[in-house]
Amino acid sequence: MSFILPVLGGLGLFIYGMKIMADGLQKSAGNRLRSIIEKLTTNRFMGLLVGTVVTMLIQSSSATTVMVIGFVNAGIMTLGQAVGVIMGANLGTTVTGQLIALNLTDYAPIAIAIGVGMYTFGKKKKTKNISEILIGFGILFVGLGTMGSGLEPLSKMPIFTTVLTKMENPVWAMLTGLVMTTMLQSSSASIGILQALASQKLININIAFPILFGDNIGTTTTALISGIGAHTTAKRAAMLHFIFNLIGTILFMTILRIPIQKLVLTISPGNVMKQIANAHTLFNLINVIIQIPFANFLVKMVEIIVPGKIQTEEKVSKFLDARFMETPSIAVNQVKKEVIHMGEMALQNLNDTRDLLFSGDEELLDKVFLQEKAINKLNREITRYIVDLSSESLSISETERLNMFLYIINDLERIGDHVENIAEFTKTDNGVIAINFTEMGRRDAKAIFNGTIRIVQMALTAFERVDYNLATDVIELEEDIDQMELRFRKNHMQRLNDGVCSIESGLVFLDTMSNLERISDHSYNIARHVEDIHKGKLNMVTPSNF
Repeated sequence: MSFILPVLGGLGLFIYGMKIMADGLQKSAGNRLRSIIEKLTTNRFMGLLVGTVVTMLIQSSSATTVMVIGFVNAGIMTLGQAVGVIMGANLGTTVTGQLIALNLTDYAPIAIAIGVGMYTFGKKKKTKNISEILIGFGILFVGLGTMGSGLEPLSKMPIFTTVLTKMENPVWAMLTGLVMTTMLQSSSASIGILQALASQKLININIAFPILFGDNIGTTTTALISGIGAHTTAKRAAMLHFIFNLIGTILFMTILRIPIQKLVLTISPGNVMKQIANAHTLFNLINVIIQIPFANFLVKMVEIIVPGKIQTEEKVSKFLDARFMETPSIAVNQVKKEVIHMGEMALQNLNDTRDLLFSGDEELLDKVFLQEKAINKLNREITRYIVDLSSESLSISETERLNMFLYIINDLERIGDHVENIAEFTKTDNGVIAINFTEMGRRDAKAIFNGTIRIVQMALTAFERVDYNLATDVIELEEDIDQMELRFRKNHMQRLNDGVCSIESGLVFLDTMSNLERISDHSYNIARHVEDIHKGKLNMVTPSNF
């Protein structure tokens, strides 16, 4: 039993190396990864390409599918869009097997040495990301070599020979692959084990091929588990992945196994590691070619298998989902979208409160108070999500962005509080009333209200677009609003002295001015963050990666 420790240790190194390499790839491609995802269209072929590229970068079809379920659950992606991405994820995951088949174990120490040197002495973020890729690559192959050496004694063990005899039955082999991948939660790790066995000439393609089919079903369990507790549409996306791989497995087990096996032997004779990699690639490629014309049918099928109406989330957030944390660069971008969403809610409440102040509409007051509660709840949801996300493997720029988002949602939450303060002025013991300003007071109040709405709108747009010129305009406009508030306050004091304004409405006017001026201050704070990005005051955040 001396082989157990080397095999388990080698497997651990293999999986760990794969994770480090994937982290490095994700950090290197973080912004491009966000760009790729955001360019998804209803065109399933574009989705296929996106799914392939993203999975190549994050080195996990399960992670891509879980991410897709997150998008579907958040309502960002339809089930029709998800089909192509899920199919592409299966294609992208074959890259790992092809990499392993190159059998670069002898070069692993060199890759680790170069990677550690770059990480130790490199100062730039890009250098450190590349070093992680090299270190992960090296550890992956060290693990593969250790696993292969540990498996060598198996050839002399009668029990292993008995197991191999069982594996000659394709059904048993397929079930073995299914169980193995379900336990490891990684088809790449399962294929790595197969290739390690092949490196010691312990298995041939006849046994490996059906195990590969089982691997492809086993990899869907991660998504199925992820779908538990999700919306109906998200559950359908998880089921879609399972059905797609199940149909492919049935087709290959019954019709295509022998002809494809012969093709694999022709392409790479005598090299079982390469045969396994090619078999995995061909299985997924042919499966996509066969099933992509029937994508709409697959969608209808899962709608029957997973019945139910489309549900809506009780939570306030539209873009946050724990599944995105599998891919931190995507999760960080989702946080930015949610911050913009929170800003839009605060802006809408500011507009409604302006109308409320002059109309005394009771329904509008209820709407403003409900919206303020939603803003506070969203603030808590974003904060909690950022705290959870901060425990993941993040680049320096991603950490800086999250810190900035925390400051901005604090400003937005304070804007919401000031809006609520103004709305409170319309409440009396006798119900909701419109404030009885003088004609000049009404004109001044509307002017500063409109100016404040404009500055909030500009600050949010500057944040969304990382627009330096617009941020500068916000900073200048904030000074204008300060001057406006002083001028209108002076006008009001004159009206009080002249006796043309009541004490009660006068107090409301002054408090409204004060709250609106504070709202413009918080808009100024948001604009300053954008300005800081352009002036290079943050270590790693630039306009291009924000």
